[in-house]
Amino acid sequence: MVFAPRVAPNQPFTATISQVQQSSGINAEYGEDGTFKYVLIQLYLTDGSSEWLVRGHSWGEYHDDIYQKTLSEALDKGLDTECMGGGRIRFDAQKKDIFVYGYSVGYGRADHKRTVELIRSKYPDYNVHWSNEGY
Repeated sequence: MVFAPRVAPNQPFTATISQVQQSSGINAEYGEDGTFKYVLIQLYLTDGSSEWLVRGHSWGEYHDDIYQKTLSEALDKGLDTECMGGGRIRFDAQKKDIFVYGYSVGYGRADHKRTVELIRSKYPDYNVHWSNEGY
């Protein structure tokens, strides 16, 4: 299932390999135009398997703000998470372009290659690319 991006102020960005939001009860979230911090999170499911989440929000002053919200949601569902790094996402719905770059001071650089794969699964019609340059 492919979600179309919804461009609206203060809407978070999330992409996963599978529909983790449905299996775990964590709400699916959509993209917003602009540049914002993101974290790459491993979500541990109750059956012992795990899934990957990419979460980015314009309201997150720090990468940890974004991670702590996701951790809280997961713990409320009886799940656990681990932050695997962070960076920034520049999202442009009009140009259908998503650029992943940078790093988190607190969590280190996320695996941008993995992040891009996750985002491409949700936004297959977009040009999704990455760089390890920049902050």
